[in-house]
Amino acid sequence: MKRLGLLLLLIGALATPGFALAASASDQAPGPQPRASLPEIEDEVMCPVCGTLLGLSHSPAAERERVFIRKLIAQGKTKDEIEDALVAEYGGQVLAMPENRGIDVWAYAIPVIGLVLGLLGVAWAIIAWRRRRPDPEDEQPSEAPSEDEADRLEKDMARFDL
Repeated sequence: MKRLGLLLLLIGALATPGFALAASASDQAPGPQPRASLPEIEDEVMCPVCGTLLGLSHSPAAERERVFIRKLIAQGKTKDEIEDALVAEYGGQVLAMPENRGIDVWAYAIPVIGLVLGLLGVAWAIIAWRRRRPDPEDEQPSEAPSEDEADRLEKDMARFDL
C-alpha cells in the first residue's frame, strides 16, 4: 500500500506541472514583443475554408487571409494583436491552438487526465496481479508417488537407460 501511495504521489507530481504550465501560458507578463512575420503567423492559424494550416493552404480564402495579415503587419501590430484581429474577423476556429481559457483548457487537460488515469489503471492492475499470484513459500509440497506410480517410473527409467 505504501508503494501505491508513492506511485500516486509521483504521478501527481509529474502531471501537475505540465497542466499548470499549459493553463498559465497566457498569464505570462507582457513585454516588448518583436515584430510579427507572415511565416510565423501562418504556422499558428488555419484557413477558414479548408481548415488546414494557413501555410499549407492555397485556397482563395487563404490568400485573402494572408493579405489581411500582411496589412496588419504593415500597421506594426504584434503577433497577439494580429491573432486577436483574425479571431474577430474569422472566429475562434481560425487559431491552430485553442486559447488557454474557458472550455478550450480541456484541450490541454484531457490528455493529461487520460495519462494519469491510464497510469493509475496500470498501477492498480499490477498490484491486483501481484496479490493474486500465490507465493512459492505458501505452496505445499506435492505428495509422494504411490507404489504403482513408483513401479511404473522405475520401469520407464530402466527402458530408456542406455
